[in-house]
Amino acid sequence: MKNTEQLTPKEIRVLTRKGKWDKPTAGLAMGYAQANLVILPQKYAFDFLLFCQRNPKPCPLLEVLEPGEFRTEYLASDADIRTDIPLYNIYRKGKKEATVKEIRALWKEDFVTFLLGCSFSFEEALLRANVPVRHIEENKNVPMFITNIPCKPAGSFHGPLVVTMRPLPADKVVRAVQITSRYALVHGAPVHIGDASRIGIRNLKKPSFGDPVTIKKGEIPVFWACGVTPQAVVMRVKPDLCITHAPGHMFISDVLNEELATH
Repeated sequence: MKNTEQLTPKEIRVLTRKGKWDKPTAGLAMGYAQANLVILPQKYAFDFLLFCQRNPKPCPLLEVLEPGEFRTEYLASDADIRTDIPLYNIYRKGKKEATVKEIRALWKEDFVTFLLGCSFSFEEALLRANVPVRHIEENKNVPMFITNIPCKPAGSFHGPLVVTMRPLPADKVVRAVQITSRYALVHGAPVHIGDASRIGIRNLKKPSFGDPVTIKKGEIPVFWACGVTPQAVVMRVKPDLCITHAPGHMFISDVLNEELATH
């Protein structure tokens, strides 16, 4: 098998479908867009669609599938949303019931699938500009934190913003803002820079999701909106059932990051 860095999006999806890849996807298929996943029964779909429209930073919509449809059209032509994500979280009444490798046995005809932009997509551009990405350097999942910043409510959906954190040298922060601002469909520019306590984060060594990473002397924590926000919202709203990706375990598409960038 090729080194993981050389695998194409389709090859990664095939490995995932066969149950041979269940690790985080940061650093895989560099150059190709990755996506967060939310699957809900149809009765919740309009409210969640409205929630995404009102909160485009954490929930930038890339594709929405018809009820019962599990094949994507825009992001990939041969993908099966029930099997092609490394790990899925199953939530019932707001509580995580299980983490599984595929969801075919759970599938229902009224399921509506939402695929949302992911900040892993802009990391290639950061690396090309010599901006360090610590969780890739340390082979970890990106640290994610639930903040005290409220999302704009929509119907039954409401809850806090979740952010990813990447520590950067002070002289790289402006460049990181410039680069990620071009990628509005994968969370865009940071939502906060510096003092984590101002957004309700008490301890950067204890993320809500993902892994802690090293913050070196003189580095500044930089925070981007995160597509795990819907999971924090689901834990509050408690819909009958919601299926998401496990944090850090994304859908890898055939769409180039540059196709999602603004120029």
